[in-house]
Amino acid sequence: MEGRERRRSMSSSSSGRRTPELERERWAPWSPAPTWSRPLSVGGGGSRAASLKSLFRTIGLWFSSLSTSSSSSSSAAATSASGSNAKRRSRREPNDLIKKPPLPGPGSDQGKASMRGLYNSSRGRGIATQFQSSVFSMEEILRATNNFSPALKVGQGGFGAVYRGVLPDGTLVAVKRAKLRDQNPHVDVEFRSEVKAMARIEHQSLVRFYGYLECGQERVIVVEFVPNGTLREHLDRCNGRFLDMGARLEIAIDVAHAVTYLHMYADHPIIHRDIKSSNVLLTPSLRAKVGDFGFARLGVGEAGAADGVTHVTTQVKGTAGYLDPEYLKTCQLTDRSDVYSFGVLLLEIASGRRPIEARREMRERLTARWAMRKLAEGAAADVLDPHLPRTPATARAAEMVMELAFRCLAPVRQERPSMGECCRALWAVRKTYRDMVVAAAGDETPLSSISDRASSSSAGTGGDRSGELWRN
Repeated sequence: MEGRERRRSMSSSSSGRRTPELERERWAPWSPAPTWSRPLSVGGGGSRAASLKSLFRTIGLWFSSLSTSSSSSSSAAATSASGSNAKRRSRREPNDLIKKPPLPGPGSDQGKASMRGLYNSSRGRGIATQFQSSVFSMEEILRATNNFSPALKVGQGGFGAVYRGVLPDGTLVAVKRAKLRDQNPHVDVEFRSEVKAMARIEHQSLVRFYGYLECGQERVIVVEFVPNGTLREHLDRCNGRFLDMGARLEIAIDVAHAVTYLHMYADHPIIHRDIKSSNVLLTPSLRAKVGDFGFARLGVGEAGAADGVTHVTTQVKGTAGYLDPEYLKTCQLTDRSDVYSFGVLLLEIASGRRPIEARREMRERLTARWAMRKLAEGAAADVLDPHLPRTPATARAAEMVMELAFRCLAPVRQERPSMGECCRALWAVRKTYRDMVVAAAGDETPLSSISDRASSSSAGTGGDRSGELWRN
C-alpha cells in the first residue's frame, strides 16, 4: 500500500501535475482550506453526482465570501456548514435540471421571478442579441397594486386585467396581469411577444416599458401609466374633453410617428398587428401613445430583404374591422398590414364611428365602405363626426384625411403608402387646416361654398414636408 502511494506521488510529480494535497499546502499560509478544495469521494456513480452538485454549490459560496470584508473563522465555519447542508439536500432532492417555483401567495417570500429577463433574438444579420429588462418580484407587484385591489383596476382586455400601481420611487405604472392558461391558452406566447417587442423600443409616442414578472402561472407586465384614457373613449365622449379637429390631427400624427418608428427605426422592424383606437392612449395634454404589443411580430430585416424576402408567414392575429384582408386571405404579414389598420383608424378619427357599427342599418354597418361611397358621391361632409363644428377648415381637413385613409385601405398592399408617407401627408393636412383657420378668423364662410375636392391629391406624398418626424 505504501509503495502504491509512493509511485502515485512520483508519477504526479514527474508529469508536472499538481495534486490536491500540494494545492492545499500552497494556499495554506493565505487562507483556511475552503470546502471546494476537499477531495471528492470515490464511491458509486450516484454519490459522485451528489458530490459534484455540492462542489459547484460550495464554489459559489466561496467566491461570494471573497467579496466580503470579513475573513474570520466563523465565516469559514458557516461556509463549511452550508456545504454539508447542500450535500444532504442533494441526496433528498431528485436530479431535476429545471424546477418551477410554486405560485406565491400574498405575503410569501417565494415570489422571485423564475427567469432573469433575457430574451434572445436574432437581428437582421443573424447576430444573437440579449435584451435585459427589470424583473419584479411578486412581493413588489402586490405592494404596488395593493394585492391587486379591485379599486385600482382600470381596465380589462384580451390579455387580462390592468391595474394602476405605484412603484417605491413614486412612479405611476400600469400593471397588466395576464389571464390564466385555462382562460387563454396562448397567454405565454402573447406575454413573450409583448416583452420581447417592448424591450427593443423607446419612443415618446410609444408606451414606456418598465419590466415584467414571470412566476408560476403569474404573467405580469409593468408599463407606463397614461392617465387620460383611450382614443376610443374620447371619440365616444365618455372620458376627458371633446376632441376638436386640430387635436385629432395631432393624435393621428403621433400614431403615425410611432408606427413609422416601429417599421423603420427600431433595432429590427416590428409589425404591431393591432393598431386600433382602444390601443391609443392619451396623456392629459392629448399626446398619443401606442400600447399593447401582445400581437407584435418581428418583420423582415435587412438580411431577409437582401435575400428577396418580402413577408412573414404567420397565423392571423388582429381585431375584426382592422384586419388587412390580404393578410387574412394569404397569412402573409408585411408592414403594409399596419398601414391598412391605420387607414381604418383615420376614418374613426374623422367620423367618430367604430369600424363595425352593428346597430346601424346594413348600408352603414361597415364604416370604411360607407365612408368611401359618401366621398365618391361628393358628400364627404356627411362622414364628419356630427359633434365637430361645420367649418370650412374642419370639412377640408376631414376630406383630406379620408383621401389618405382610402389610399391606406387599398386591397393590394403594393398600392398602399408607407407609414413615412402617411406622416408627410398628415403634415400637409395639418398645415392646410391651420392656414384655413387663420384665414377664416373673423370670416364666416358657409360650408356649402366649399367646392367638391374629392378627386384632389393634396393628401399625397407631396405638399408641405415641414415639421420634424421625431418632434418633442
